[in-house]
Order: sequence, then C-alpha cells, then structure tokens
Amino acid sequence: MSRRVLPLAAAGTAAAMIAVPLAARGGRARAVLADAVVAGLAATTTAAATHRWGRSRSTVGAAIVGAGTLLVERIGTATGWPFGRYRYTGRLRPEIGDVPVAVPTAWWAMAVPAREVAHAVLGARSGRWTRVALGAAALTAWDVFLDPQMTSEGYWRWQRRGRYRGIPATNYLGWLVTGAAVMLVLDVVLPPRVVDVALVGEYVGMAVLETLGFACFFGDRLVAALGAAAMLPLGLGALLKSSHG
Repeated sequence: MSRRVLPLAAAGTAAAMIAVPLAARGGRARAVLADAVVAGLAATTTAAATHRWGRSRSTVGAAIVGAGTLLVERIGTATGWPFGRYRYTGRLRPEIGDVPVAVPTAWWAMAVPAREVAHAVLGARSGRWTRVALGAAALTAWDVFLDPQMTSEGYWRWQRRGRYRGIPATNYLGWLVTGAAVMLVLDVVLPPRVVDVALVGEYVGMAVLETLGFACFFGDRLVAALGAAAMLPLGLGALLKSSHG
C-alpha cells in the first residue's frame, strides 16, 4: 500500500505548491494550501518510511518527532529558546497549545528526507554522529526557504527583526540544535540502510520547487539563490551518489 501511496502523495504535494502563488497573498486559500503542502509532504515521507522500515517503526518515529518538536515549539514561543522570540498568529489551524499542527508535522515530513540525504552524501563516512550533524544541517537548509515564506504570509512573527528577511540568526542556531536531536531519534528508530532514492528525491524536489517559486512567482531572488545554495548541492550530491550506489 505504501508503494502506491507514495507517488500520489508526492504529486499532491507538488500540485499544492504550484497552486500557492496562484492564490491571493495573505488570504485564507493560501493558509489552506500551506496545510495541504505539509500534509502531502508528511504523507510522502510516511509512505516512504513505511515501505523501508515498516509501519510500526515509521509510526513510532513520526510520533516521537511530532511530539518532541511540538514541545520544543511550545517552549520556544513561551521562552524564546532555542529559536529566539517569536509567536504564532493563529492563521494556521488547527493548533495544539498555540502551535499549529502543521509545524511539528513539517519537522517530521522533512527530517527523514534530510537524514537520508546526509547518509547518501557521507557514503563510507556515514556514522551516527556524522549523520546527525549533516542531517541537522540539511534540515536547517530547508528553513532558508521556509521561514521567509511563512513570515511574509504572517503565519508567525519575530519580536526582533533579523537581517535575513527579518529572521534572526538565533532561529537557524535553534534549527541546528533541534534538528540534531531529531536526527538522533531517527538514527535509533529508523536505522539507516541502503539509501532510499525516493526520500532523497523528495528533498531534491522540494529544493527545486522552492527555488522556482521564489525566483519566478514570489519575486524574491535573494531567498531563491540562498535557499538553492543551501539545499541543492546536498540534494543533488545525494541523488548522484544514491543512483550509483
């Protein structure tokens, strides 16, 4: 079943991403499409993980990552640690404890592809701690796209504006710390095996669509360039290695 769900979920995610810039900025339709993108990503990741590690392990992995990142986000909005001072505006629904459900779902959705990219890039050097470090970096690279888009839509706001599209540097340090913890969980619950090309392809597909979206539709070439520079070398390197593995 997971093998058949995978292409459908991936196609649905791509369709929702393509539809986002066609909807009015700041409108309800964009918020619904943002939720659809996250749901599609999570479904794609879960289908691939279920096919590779089985339903039980993928369910446990999703539950731990989802609950753990929900807690981190809740602490973050209350204390400013580890990302910096920010708050959610209530435009993404539903919420749990003032945190949109889409947020921990997104952590799971991109964490597994990021870990798989790290595993592929490292090759023979792939050990637990190298995977944790590079996987956290690969996941944080996605936020070079994510945070500018979500803040511009008004889904969350920073108390103090940073230099990169209003986002403080502490946000990316927080992503690295949180991402490392997530990668450690994945390494235990979903131990790496032969690289999963579908998960690597999911990461690359996100990088390409985000780059095109910012360059051609959102009109922000800086984010397009920086996001592409952060994600594409890792993603394409992983794809090349996994296709020859």
